[in-house]
Amino acid sequence: MKSILITGANIVNEGRIFRGDVLVANGRIAKIGENLSGESADKRIDAEGKYLFPGIIDDQVHFREPGLTHKGDIYTESKAAVAGGVTSYMEMPNTVPQAVTIPLLEEKYARAKEVSLANYSFFFGGTNDNLEEILKLDLRNVCGLKVFQGSSTGNMVVDNIESLEGIFKYYKGLLAIHSENDHIIAENLAEYKAKYGDDIPVKFHPKIRSEEACYNASSRAVAMAKKYGTRLHILHISTAKELELFDNSIPLEQKHITSEACIHHLWFSEEDYDTKGTLIKWNPAVKTAHDRDEIFKAVLDDRIDVIATDHAPHTLEEKAQVYTKAPSGGPLIQHSLVAMLDFYHQGKISLERIVDKMAHNVAKLFRIEERGFIREGYHADLVLVDLNDPWTVSKENILAKCGWSPFEGHTFQSKVTHTIVSGHLAFENGQFDESKKGERMTFSVN
Repeated sequence: MKSILITGANIVNEGRIFRGDVLVANGRIAKIGENLSGESADKRIDAEGKYLFPGIIDDQVHFREPGLTHKGDIYTESKAAVAGGVTSYMEMPNTVPQAVTIPLLEEKYARAKEVSLANYSFFFGGTNDNLEEILKLDLRNVCGLKVFQGSSTGNMVVDNIESLEGIFKYYKGLLAIHSENDHIIAENLAEYKAKYGDDIPVKFHPKIRSEEACYNASSRAVAMAKKYGTRLHILHISTAKELELFDNSIPLEQKHITSEACIHHLWFSEEDYDTKGTLIKWNPAVKTAHDRDEIFKAVLDDRIDVIATDHAPHTLEEKAQVYTKAPSGGPLIQHSLVAMLDFYHQGKISLERIVDKMAHNVAKLFRIEERGFIREGYHADLVLVDLNDPWTVSKENILAKCGWSPFEGHTFQSKVTHTIVSGHLAFENGQFDESKKGERMTFSVN
């Protein structure tokens, strides 16, 4: 593996920004210092004026393989990830077939080893009747267990209360949960279908998948986690009301109940349905501007611990269908870091906090071994960014297989110039080196 020397970078790491050099050798960060220009290296990168971040870790993506590869696949979506500075991802189990047995899960790992340009881990899927299989998982090699309390692509809902209690009681790893109450949603949907038929205006999506549906499910999950001492991680918080469920008075390492905000819930509000339509139809729904702003505040004050994408591509043809048939989800992973950097340019968040929420905290929360920080001896997952190199999202530069983005037409102020994945320079100024693939992440169980 080639050694790499990065010189003169503004290094953003562990709460500070400092000018320095980084030497990468044998896949690891070999040295961090102020004067390493005399070190020998196969590749030198002059980072003068640029900012070096730990690689972004996205804890929630849907790469659609196997079974839904007309929407996306591990190769195409990991390529989009790397172009966006995401060096590691954790992928969800609602594929076809669903990853709800260990052999099916291992098939996904085998495929990623062949084609993924980024580092990877895969969630195992919980169902009403696979607790025995869940308890066989090797917690060191699997990022967590995913449970849907609300239906989504693949419809893996755990709606049997005894099954849910069994999972909370006996599973000792991290339990990541999609929290929406399907019964409340079904009642709301029936009301709007009675009025509009299938062609419900998409602006009513947050009324159908309502605040009540989210809070009801999230509060129930939190109560159950407190009862059994479960490591609970609630995904894609979409309402201000849910924020009362989370505690910022203790360090992340001591938390048993954690939460995530997604880019779309930080960026869009219900006002955007008029122009974006089903392109911003997600589950849970994008809701009010008040919800969006309160979620952002919770990111800053540590009630919300991490930022992710819920990258979930669908084709434009699928999205163009009437409301009841248009699937929820969209591609975001290529633009997550630069979107957060736009918030930095707007004065809403510091670079150090972006790194906390998109790298450091993800590594802490999931107990990822030797990633998420710029530290000597750690895996060399690094991203170099030019903060002042504007570019506009267009169909020509979108790498997700579906070929569209809710950010189309938007000009981002910052650009990812280099992405190093496990010591390999995978992306440099728009060009990819696919000669080495990403690695399987491992997790501490202590």
